[in-house]
Amino acid sequence: MASLAYSSSGKLAPTNNFRSSIPAKNTFISCRVNYKENGRPNLQQEAMPYSLTSNQFERTPVRKDEKRLRIFSGTANPLLSEEVACYMGLDLGKIDIKRFADGEIYVQLRESVRGCDVYLVQPTCPPANENLMELLIMIDACRRASAKTITAVIPYFGYARADRKTQGRESIAAKLVANLITEAGADRVLACDLHSGQSMGYFDIPVDHVHGQPVILDYLASKTIKTDDLVVVSPDVGGVARARAFAKKLSDAPLAIVDKRRHGHNVAEVMNLIGDVKGKVAVMVDDMIDTAGTIAKGADLLHREGAREVYACSTHAVFSPPAIERLSSGLFQEVIITNTIPVSEKNYFPQLTVLSVANLLGESIWRVHDDYPGGFEHFSGLGID
Repeated sequence: MASLAYSSSGKLAPTNNFRSSIPAKNTFISCRVNYKENGRPNLQQEAMPYSLTSNQFERTPVRKDEKRLRIFSGTANPLLSEEVACYMGLDLGKIDIKRFADGEIYVQLRESVRGCDVYLVQPTCPPANENLMELLIMIDACRRASAKTITAVIPYFGYARADRKTQGRESIAAKLVANLITEAGADRVLACDLHSGQSMGYFDIPVDHVHGQPVILDYLASKTIKTDDLVVVSPDVGGVARARAFAKKLSDAPLAIVDKRRHGHNVAEVMNLIGDVKGKVAVMVDDMIDTAGTIAKGADLLHREGAREVYACSTHAVFSPPAIERLSSGLFQEVIITNTIPVSEKNYFPQLTVLSVANLLGESIWRVHDDYPGGFEHFSGLGID
């Protein structure tokens, strides 16, 4: 397994190549990010018992020419891109991304990608429009540089919430963005925790959908929470399938559902609780936290219904104001997120825990590159139906 360390030059570098060491069966290497006083990340890998599936790393790689694999990073989340490349034992490709005075984006690849399989790591997180446009121009640059295949690795897919018409004269922006990525020249998309599974159908190219919840499950498994005290809570009716699958992986924990009525975008009102949480440790599961209105009001309801502790678990930390004030108000014992979206230093608070999905994405890229026929059981699903 490639370990993560900083070289004397201050750059993140792997100490050995991923291919030289395969983790033991039933073990998942979780990469946690802790920030030092100087603001630089301190990356630590912890071996934890993995509770989802066995044989997750057992495979016979095709071992294509690794010199034909290139990973480039956009400006949206360069630290995650470095971690992914480090896990894979590779260096990030050299690329220039600039802004003209009027805001136009300029992209130039600084190395040849002719005949290469190119992977572009770029979440479309805030500022969503700029990061999306940057991704499209990166794809176009690779296509015009004669890349063999182009895979857009999108840890967070923006506009995914606009995936259907709930009122008259609404746009379906998720389909529009999917068309833009396809028309720009992408051959494949690797996305993490789409807001809804139907978004995969908006693409006319293959989509590999991986889930960040296994990383969170590993972290929860390392905590000393008794199974009998645990209850998994869905913050709304639409997330019941996700929460049910999550609960099954936590020794088939009981499930509770918060019933809410939404009066507008980013405005939620909790109405009722379905299930028993009295004296329990409640784990609220959602795919993203934006303004934290839904999850904060849900946590308040859980405390009023007698929950002993409340944990919030989410893959994508959008953290639009006033999310930080709501999450740090004392409602939550811990807020567990992943680094699909970079969290600025000003948005850190004592209850926040950030887990890295670099190993998850890195292994997924290897499997795509190797044409591994064994599937993505360990990464692509939690049994959500």
